[in-house]
Amino acid sequence: MAEPRTLTLPRLLFRIVTIVAALLLLAWLAVWLWMRQSLPILEGTLDTGELQAPVTIRRDAQGVAQIDSTDRNSSAFALGFLHAQERFFQMDLLRRNSAGELAELVGPAALKHDRAVRVHQFRKRAERNVAAMPPAQRQLLAQYVKGVNYGLQHLGAKPWEYALLGQEPQPWTAADSMLTLFSMYLTLQSASGDYERRDTALAQLLPADLYHFFFPAGGRWDAPLIGDARGPVTMPQTDVAALLKSDDAIAYQPMASEDMIIGSNNWVVGGALTDDGSAILADDMHLGLTVPNIWYRASWRIPGTDRYQRGATLPGGPIAVVGSNGLVAWGFTNTGGDWSDLIPLELNEDGSQYRTPDGWRDFDIDEERIAVKGAEPDTLEVRKTIWGPVVGKDYQGRPLAFRWVAHDIQGCNLNLLRMEGVKSAKEALDLGPALGIPHQNLVVGDRDGHIGWTVAGAIPRRVGFDGSRSASWADGSRRWDGYLGVDEQPRVYDPPSHRIWTANARTMDGKFLSIMGNQGYALGARQQQIRDDLMARDHFTEKDLLAIQLDDRAVFLQRWQQALMQLVDGNANYRDVRAQVQNWGGRASADSVGYRIVRNYRLKFIELASAPLVTYMRRYQEGFSLNPVNRQIEYASWAMLEREPKNLLNPDYESWQGLKMAALDQVLQEMAKDGRPLAEQTWGVQNTAQIHHPLARAVSAINWFTAMPAEPLSGDTHMPRVQGPDKGASERMVVSPGHEERAIFHMATGQSAHPMSPFFGNGHEDWVKGNPSPLEKQATRYELTLR
Repeated sequence: MAEPRTLTLPRLLFRIVTIVAALLLLAWLAVWLWMRQSLPILEGTLDTGELQAPVTIRRDAQGVAQIDSTDRNSSAFALGFLHAQERFFQMDLLRRNSAGELAELVGPAALKHDRAVRVHQFRKRAERNVAAMPPAQRQLLAQYVKGVNYGLQHLGAKPWEYALLGQEPQPWTAADSMLTLFSMYLTLQSASGDYERRDTALAQLLPADLYHFFFPAGGRWDAPLIGDARGPVTMPQTDVAALLKSDDAIAYQPMASEDMIIGSNNWVVGGALTDDGSAILADDMHLGLTVPNIWYRASWRIPGTDRYQRGATLPGGPIAVVGSNGLVAWGFTNTGGDWSDLIPLELNEDGSQYRTPDGWRDFDIDEERIAVKGAEPDTLEVRKTIWGPVVGKDYQGRPLAFRWVAHDIQGCNLNLLRMEGVKSAKEALDLGPALGIPHQNLVVGDRDGHIGWTVAGAIPRRVGFDGSRSASWADGSRRWDGYLGVDEQPRVYDPPSHRIWTANARTMDGKFLSIMGNQGYALGARQQQIRDDLMARDHFTEKDLLAIQLDDRAVFLQRWQQALMQLVDGNANYRDVRAQVQNWGGRASADSVGYRIVRNYRLKFIELASAPLVTYMRRYQEGFSLNPVNRQIEYASWAMLEREPKNLLNPDYESWQGLKMAALDQVLQEMAKDGRPLAEQTWGVQNTAQIHHPLARAVSAINWFTAMPAEPLSGDTHMPRVQGPDKGASERMVVSPGHEERAIFHMATGQSAHPMSPFFGNGHEDWVKGNPSPLEKQATRYELTLR
C-alpha cells in the first residue's frame, strides 16, 4: 500500500490562503449582489395606479432628471419617486435632524442633539403647518409623499445604510417634508439665539470703548447695495490688562476664519449688460459638503406651457430651491439678519411663574419622549411661555424664552412653489414675504432684463425695541406685532448700475437695515470683491459670471502679506519663509505655500491678540468663544497690528513684535508637524477635500467606497471661491432665463447616494475644476415611464 501523502507547511498555507480568498470573494460577491438590489430603477414602465396623467422620466449620463407630464401633481409624484430611489437615507436624516429623532436611528450618540432640538417641537409644528396649507398645495404635497413611498417600496432592497444600522426605513409623511425645511432653519439660523446671547453679554460686560473697538458695525470692507462703508474704528483708552485678575491664566482659543460660515454668493446683471437683453444670474450656496450632495438636480415641464422648471431640489420636498422657470431665474444667500429674539424672564420667588403683560403666569409644561436605539427612552421636559420655549440662560442665570419666526406658520410653507408661475422679476419679488423658508437674500432676473433683490421670508414687525439686545417683554412695551407686508419689505429693483450682489454681508442701511437687524453679518470682503469684479466690466456672458465664482484672488489678505514681509525682512532665520511669502501668487492656490502662511498668520495673530478678551468673558460664561461673534474683528485686529497700542497688548508678551513673531513661529510649527519641508507645505495640503458620507464618522471603512477623492482644493474664505475641506460651494449655477441652453451648473459628488449607481460621483470633477458643465439635461441615457 502507498503511504499517505504528508501535508507540508507550504501546501497547508497555500490551501488556507486559497480557502480564505475564496470565502472573501464569495462575501464580496454577496455584498455586491445585495448592493445592486438597492439600485434605483432607470428604465421601463411602472403602473403606479396613482397618476392623473402619465409621466416620462429621462436621465442623462450624470443622472440629471427631466420629468414630462401634463399634470403638475403627477410630476410631484415622479419627483418624490426619484428622491426616494436615489436619496431616501439623506431625507430620513433631514426629517430626524429637525424632529429630534436621530437617536432612534443611530443610538445614544445623537441624544444630546435630539434633546436640544426637541425644545422646538418641530414635528408638531410641521403637522400644524401642513393642515394650514391651501388645498392645492396640500394635494400636490400628498402626491409627492405617495411618490416617495412608492419609490421606497420599489427598491429591490432597502438602502444600504439601513442594513448597516440594523434598521428599517419608515414611510414618508407630509409633515416630514416640512421637517426638511425646518432642518434648513437649523443649518442657516441659530436655534438658541447664540449670536444675540453672546453679543448682549459682551455689550453689558465690556467697557464701552473696548466693545465698540472689537465689535464694530462694519468698516472699509463693506459693500452694501444701499448705503456706504462704515468708517474706521476708534482706538480705545481702556487697558486690557485691567480686565484680568493677577492669577488669571490667559485662555487661548484657536481662531477659525470668521468667513467660514454657512452662507452663499449670488449676483445678477441686467439686460443692459448682456448680448440679448436678458438678465444673467449667478448663485453658489455655501454649505457643508457630504456624500451625497444636499441638492438633487431635476427639471419638470410647467403645465400649459412649453417651458421647464430647472434647478436644484432639496430631497424631501416637491419644490425647486433655486433655478429658472424660463422667464425668471432666482438664487439665494443667507441674509445675516435678525429673525429671532431672546427674552429674559422675570420670575416669582420660587421660579414657578413668569411675569407677562397680563400678570404672573405658570409655565406650560410638555414632556417629549425620545426613543433611543439600544437604550431606554429619554424624557425631556419642555417649558413654554406665551412667547416661545425656554432655550437656556443668560450670563446672569436668567431663563431665556425664544421668539423665532420658525415657530410660526408663516415661517415654514411651500409657497416657493409659486416661483414656477412668476413671469417677471417684480412678480418674483412680490412673493418675498410669503415664502416660508429661512430668511434669504432673494436675487432675481428675468428674460426682459429686469433684476431685483428682497428678503425672502416673513419679517417680524418689532414694537418698542430693535431686537439688537435681549430685553424683558414683561411690561408689554416690547413685542412682535405680526409681520411686514409686501410694501414694507426692503427691496431693490433695476438699480442704475444694472448690477446686484450679495454674499452674507450687510446689504442695507438706514430704515431697511433697522428692519432687517443684525445677527452676525459676514465681513464684507467677499461681497466687495464680487462687486468690484462686476464693476470691472460693462458686458457679461454666462462664462464671465462663472469666472467670478471661481475668483480665488486673495485681495483681502494683500495688506497682511505686506505686513508679514516687513516682519521678517532682514532676518536670516526666516529667509525661506520670506521667499515663500513674497512669491505667494496673490491667490488661494492649492500649490501656494506663501498663501497658507499668510492666512494662518493672520488667524494666529487674532488668537493671541484677543486672548485677554476671551479670558475675561470666560469669568462670566464658561467656554465663551469669540468664533460666533467675531465677524467684524478684522478692523480691531488690523488696527492692533498696524498701531501696536500698548494698552491692548496681551500681558503674556513683552512687546507687539514678540507677539507677532510668536504668531508666525506657532504657524510654522503647526505646518511642520507632518514632517514635510517648507517648500511642500502648500495650501492644498491643508485644504484637501474631505467629502464623506455622514455614517463614515462612525464607520471609517465606509470611506473606502463612498468618499470623494482627497484632492487639494483652491479657494478659501474672504473671496468669491469659498472652499474648505468639507465646506464650500455646494453648487454653482449661472443662468439667463429663456436661454437655459447656455446655462451652467455643477455640484460636488453628483446625483446619486449609491456607490454602484452609474451617476455616483459623475460631475464632481467639473465642480473641482470649475468646468462650465450644462444646467439642462443632456442626451438621454435612460427613460422610465410611470402610469
